[in-house]
Amino acid sequence: MITNKLRIAVVQKRRDPYDRDKNTQLGISCMREAKNMGADLVLFPECWITGYEFPEFDDSIPIEEIEKTEVFRKWAASAMEEDDPHLLAFQKAAQEMEIGVIITGYTKGNHRPRNTAFLIDRSGKILLKYSKVHTCDFSSERMLESGDEFFAAEFEGVKIGIMICYDREYPESARVLMMKGAEIILVPNDCSEMFHRVNALSTRAYENMTGVVMANPPGKRMGHSCALSPIIWDDNGERDNRIFVAGEEEEKIFLAEFDLSELRDYRENEMMGNTFRKVKAYAELMNEEIKPPFIRQHQKPKQ
Repeated sequence: MITNKLRIAVVQKRRDPYDRDKNTQLGISCMREAKNMGADLVLFPECWITGYEFPEFDDSIPIEEIEKTEVFRKWAASAMEEDDPHLLAFQKAAQEMEIGVIITGYTKGNHRPRNTAFLIDRSGKILLKYSKVHTCDFSSERMLESGDEFFAAEFEGVKIGIMICYDREYPESARVLMMKGAEIILVPNDCSEMFHRVNALSTRAYENMTGVVMANPPGKRMGHSCALSPIIWDDNGERDNRIFVAGEEEEKIFLAEFDLSELRDYRENEMMGNTFRKVKAYAELMNEEIKPPFIRQHQKPKQ
């Protein structure tokens, strides 16, 4: 049981696009390095095991037509089940090293693959399986099936929530996780143009009074893995809430430390999060209707 300090190792490294064995070996090596750094938990970028690649189809082709192709079916069939040997290898490594891990990859869905993260504890047990709700339906990721719900789970006394990449762009993702008790939100990520996205994550931390930690691969206009505290002022006044923000090309493991006593004291006394929300004014958030200018290709207006 973690009592006061939670140390999260954040992996900002490149994985292979297709070689799951290589990605598993590198991932377990990262876990070992993180353990030596004193980490309690290791966070990997999005789709670490499987790669984040898709079959190539023109964006004009409807998903219903894509699903009929042999190329798509072969790709979809490669999505992981929970007895996948690569996932089991991470569970075994977590048990042997006595360290938690958030590992990611494509998994079997009901009709199409899902983009999934697993929270695994020090005994190798899966505590939480989360599939990305906000899939990027404007791009190749429309070949995936969206998840249905956000979850938070307890890791050694700390309530952890997970959202994946494009989930960041919707304030509701972090808000729901906060409502479900998340103290720290972990974000497996794989995209570019990160400057404004890190700023958005800082806002998610501030407005929900949750810690936020994001892992992104390195590269041109990528990287910028980060750990952000919700604490933006203390008895001495305003303070920088960045625990760290990595550079874009750095390929290494970063360590974020959260003082749980300080975090919980802040959450119990400050005025954001779920303190003074006026819920009766929020009914429009449940309106599924899509109106111009927000209708996109392949998207039908919802009435």
